[in-house]
Parts: sequence; C-alpha cells; structure tokens
Amino acid sequence: MSGKIAAIAAGVVGLGVGGAFLAATLLAPSNALAECIGSSVAGGDIGGPFTLVSETGETVTDADVITGPTLVYFGYTFCPDICPMDTARMAEAMEILEEDGHVVPGLFITIDPTRDTPEYLEEFTYYMHPNMTGLTGTEEQVADAAREYRAFYRKVDGDDPDFYLMDHSTLTYLMNPGGEMLTFFRRDLPPEAVAEQVACIVDAVAA
Repeated sequence: MSGKIAAIAAGVVGLGVGGAFLAATLLAPSNALAECIGSSVAGGDIGGPFTLVSETGETVTDADVITGPTLVYFGYTFCPDICPMDTARMAEAMEILEEDGHVVPGLFITIDPTRDTPEYLEEFTYYMHPNMTGLTGTEEQVADAAREYRAFYRKVDGDDPDFYLMDHSTLTYLMNPGGEMLTFFRRDLPPEAVAEQVACIVDAVAA
C-alpha cells in the first residue's frame, strides 16, 4: 500500500449506507466461479450499458472502459469519509493484484456530477491509483448508470446549498465486459481479501 493511500485510509472513518438490499436480488454463483466466491453471491441482473464522460472530457461507453475484469465503485469526491476509505481499499487491492501479475483497472463513477467535474475526478483518481479512471456525465447519464447497477444515492440538503452530502450504497463491483457482474464486495472486506478473490476469479474466467 502506498503512503498516500495509507494516509487517506488512516484519516477517515465511517459506515456505509445502503447496499445490503442487493443481496436478496442476486443469484447463486456459477460452478466455474463457486470456488473463488465461496459464500458470496454473484450474477443476477446487475450491470449494463452506460454512456458517461471520462476524466479527460471524452464521452465513453461501458465497452470503452470495461475491456476486462474491472472494479467499479459509485461515490463522490466531496464525500468526507466513506468514499475515500472505500476507494483507498480498492486502490490497495489493485496494487496487491499488480504485484501478483494481475492488472485490474478501477472505475470511480460519481453520483454528484454537479460538483465532480472531469478535472476534479482526474485529480482524485490519480491520487488514489494511476490505473483508476473517474467518470461523470449529466444527471440523467449518471442516474441511468446507477440504475443499471442498482446503486442507490440521494442528495441530503443542508443549510448551505454548496456543501451538501450524498447518501449512497457502498458496494464495489467486479465487472466483466458486456455488463456481466462477476461478484461484489461489501466495504468491511479488507483489501487483501478483495485482491485474493479477484485474482481467483480473473484466473477462473481466463481459464
């Protein structure tokens, strides 16, 4: 784990909201992945096509940014605790995977496109991991992407309209091209366990 990620992870705390509602909607893992996934659940009608704007300002589709097994997280850069913690975990898992010879990119899809411009996202994701890409878009594009992933989010209005918070689900998805979800990870799973399971799944899919 790099020092920059360790510093972020050490400085933030918080519990996720939402996410558990997904478990009941997912199917049991296929035989090919059952050994990797264990008691987790996978499959189901999660994931699908989207059109968003990358951190470089280009319009991209899911086919452009998910070309192999990819970790996907919905959050926002102004999040005071949960998103930095979860994204740091994803970045650390990516580093562990790279050390073992598995290059698995990450996607950070904002749920706050009003504030999360491509420039903000590029700075945030590069600070976390060079192989992590931020995606934003219009309110409608973001809502459509979240709907495909059954990702919950809502704005929490406060006294200052410029400093609001967002409630949101906190699952990290492992996606394959074509909108196929291989599995998901709840936020209490440590990065070492995430990396181990991702490596197993990547090897099983490639076999």
